[in-house]
Amino acid sequence: MEVDTFLEEELAGVTRPGRYLGIEVNAFRKPFDSAALRCVLIYPDAYEIGMSHLGLGILYEEINERGDAMADRAYLPWVDMQERMVRRGAPLFGLESRVPLAEFDMVGITLQHELTYANVVRVLSLAGIPLAAAERGEGTPLVVGGGPGAFNAEPLADLFDVLVLGEAEEVVHELLETVKEWKKKGSLRREELVKECATIPGVYVPSLYRVAYRPDGAVDSIEPTCGAPYPVRKRLIGDLNRWNLPRRPLIPLVEPVHDRCNLEIFRGCTRGCRFCQAGMIYRPVREREEKLLHDRAWELVRNTGCDELSLSSLNSADYGRILTLARSLSGEMAEKHVAVSLPSLRTDTFSVELAAGLRRVKRTGLTFAPEAASARLRAVINKGVSDEDLLAAVSAAYREGWRKLKLYFMVGLPGESEDDVEEICGLVRRIMREGAEGSAAKGLRLSVSVSTFVPKPHTPFQWVAQMSLPDLARRHFILKDGLRMRGVTLRWHMREMSYLEGVLARGDRRLFPAVLAAAREGCMDSWSEFFSWERWQRSITHAGLEPAWFVERERHRSETLPWDHLHAGVEKEYLWGEYEKALRGEETPDCRFGDCGDCGACSPAGDGMRLVKRGMD
Repeated sequence: MEVDTFLEEELAGVTRPGRYLGIEVNAFRKPFDSAALRCVLIYPDAYEIGMSHLGLGILYEEINERGDAMADRAYLPWVDMQERMVRRGAPLFGLESRVPLAEFDMVGITLQHELTYANVVRVLSLAGIPLAAAERGEGTPLVVGGGPGAFNAEPLADLFDVLVLGEAEEVVHELLETVKEWKKKGSLRREELVKECATIPGVYVPSLYRVAYRPDGAVDSIEPTCGAPYPVRKRLIGDLNRWNLPRRPLIPLVEPVHDRCNLEIFRGCTRGCRFCQAGMIYRPVREREEKLLHDRAWELVRNTGCDELSLSSLNSADYGRILTLARSLSGEMAEKHVAVSLPSLRTDTFSVELAAGLRRVKRTGLTFAPEAASARLRAVINKGVSDEDLLAAVSAAYREGWRKLKLYFMVGLPGESEDDVEEICGLVRRIMREGAEGSAAKGLRLSVSVSTFVPKPHTPFQWVAQMSLPDLARRHFILKDGLRMRGVTLRWHMREMSYLEGVLARGDRRLFPAVLAAAREGCMDSWSEFFSWERWQRSITHAGLEPAWFVERERHRSETLPWDHLHAGVEKEYLWGEYEKALRGEETPDCRFGDCGDCGACSPAGDGMRLVKRGMD
């Protein structure tokens, strides 16, 4: 069915029709027919989520600035639109070109978290693209995946032609050139194209690796074929100052989850939290120059009209010259009624004072993430925060006028006891009692958010077992009973969703039929109203597998992990050493403030990738 006809007849009947118009300010809208290379970039979730994603915004401009290429966008339609598309036989299409996805040369899908895996299947199904890479013929697009999920996309390995490990600004051009040459020759088969892609550093072609399993279900071996590299090492941008997109971010037609401009000030983190996958896979730390950031900030504001500018990174207070950058930007932006915010801060008074200095236009929220309440457990996870740090930060926030604060904790951490969970309640009571310099904190409101620990690949905890659902339920009830106090609100993440996240995070290729089945049953797992653990259990069991085997089983050091052929930059021996230190309750200092930990992330020459130590302002 013609896309324009479908939209004309159906658009008025769906919620938030602005999701499907593709006429945003700053959209490139390059002609499909005149481009030699045609790409569509997909965030496999609702428009409001995808439009807030910086990574796809970067690649969207990167591709569209080429004279020979165009990049369109697509998102997972909302349920009402999906139903109408299926009923009318309308294919999923590029928002700007109105061309069906199946007619593009390359379909790029970001894997930001495991709970979108069923969504990926639904996207390709709506597009009419064969779900298995082996079933795609010469006329179908090259399906490319990327993002943090690419570091273990094995449950979706049979779906992707190509996966990109690491940062894609350079790789995307190399892939485009490869596709361009393949199209020019015309006579080469699709298999030759994916083999050629595998020669690009950082590119993983799942079909070129043969996986064998032991009788107990564990991976026995992973063997490359056709000369494919082993391991596949991630790509990294050494000098961020050379890569400064996006300059003209799209202005959403429907309010996104994060309605602000993002100014990426640096990448990477070496704080070394042992549960944090991002802190491992995005190493080493690389900063952008302060003057360049000033220029880009003004460019973003001019090109978007946004009233909030976010200085984004994994831990913005760790930027080497954060004081001068934040103070000068906030002062200048205040004249234009633009707020400057820091979305990620440490739990210390420096961060509070820094945030307080930015409140010239509007007050933004303040969040602290101690993760654990006991000193012993914080040492296990290498968090490096004391009760005194947290209390001092709360007191500083109270003095600066904040009365509503958020606290993030985790339950189910390695070595955690129920006493550790009880300590969360005790710490919150102490904050409410002492949070305002030893006196009762009048009017203080705490929102306590509790997530479930999920052991992720390429972290020191990739070998540990995840907590069972009954044990998690007991911890939630402990918190529910212990935090019944005035001024405190408790929220926790649905434990079954975290359990599924663990299954997919450490899963292998045998899970692909289960993902297909769950997608057919309508699972949209990042939305609680469409999440069904029962459907997932049924899908996994029908595939002949047991969810607990993936989640509640501790791995041995000698076991071949499903992602061992994918290298995230940090050496496996270093991760194991960190795991052993966690068992002993030993902390590892940040290498920016001490000796190098030899994790392997920095190149031998260094390349100037070390973060300037704070205090250089």
